[in-house]
Amino acid sequence: MTFTAIIPARYASTRFPGKPLAVLGRKTVIQRVYEQVSSVLSEVYVATDDERILTCVESFGGKAVMTRTDHQSGTDRIQEAVEKTATQADVIINVQGDEPFIQPLQIQTLMQLFDVPSTQIGTLGKPFESIEAVENPNSPKIVTDVRGFALYFSRSVIPYIRGKAQKDWFGEYPFLKHLGVYAYRREVLEEITKLPQSPLEKAESLEQLRWLQNGYRIRVGLTDVETVGIDTPEDLQRAEAFLTTL
Repeated sequence: MTFTAIIPARYASTRFPGKPLAVLGRKTVIQRVYEQVSSVLSEVYVATDDERILTCVESFGGKAVMTRTDHQSGTDRIQEAVEKTATQADVIINVQGDEPFIQPLQIQTLMQLFDVPSTQIGTLGKPFESIEAVENPNSPKIVTDVRGFALYFSRSVIPYIRGKAQKDWFGEYPFLKHLGVYAYRREVLEEITKLPQSPLEKAESLEQLRWLQNGYRIRVGLTDVETVGIDTPEDLQRAEAFLTTL
């Protein structure tokens, strides 16, 4: 089975314009993401809508492809990049361009999910560490079946623990946090980018619910490593501090 990684990276961002080009420990964020992914895979592309990011990637020897500016999601941008690169890989891996600390083991975990033929889409989950973290609506939760396939994703606390005060729920169930890293069989990626938004997706503002609601099977790999995404300038400062601990 063959794999290609595509890293979507937009310049425009409401909370942090130009963040792929922000400098983190003397390297740009996008270079750090690219190098982490390239330590596992030989075929890696950045999919961008901005010449400045394209030039940056090419300057450090990376491969990049220009995509349209009007995509509604990173998934749509990745599909355009797949078409432009004409990759024939069996599986396309999506690592966000603001995840400079993505670990090689996490990428390998995603790849191993496709050893099961019924896996159409793969993603990662990490056990929560406190009930306060579980209650954060910005951290989507996952519930899975016994084979590790996702049953549902939600910003709400799921499942509901009956007969206990919510402050006592932690420890009663292994609550699982969703990490926004994906892999798709190439033909599945093409199919899901043609789907209209679904009612559940609109309700929770979670794109993966569109896929679930249309019957696609998402297998969840487990990781103990927290990703350190960069959404704001303050996140960049925290990432700088985190870098000094490595």
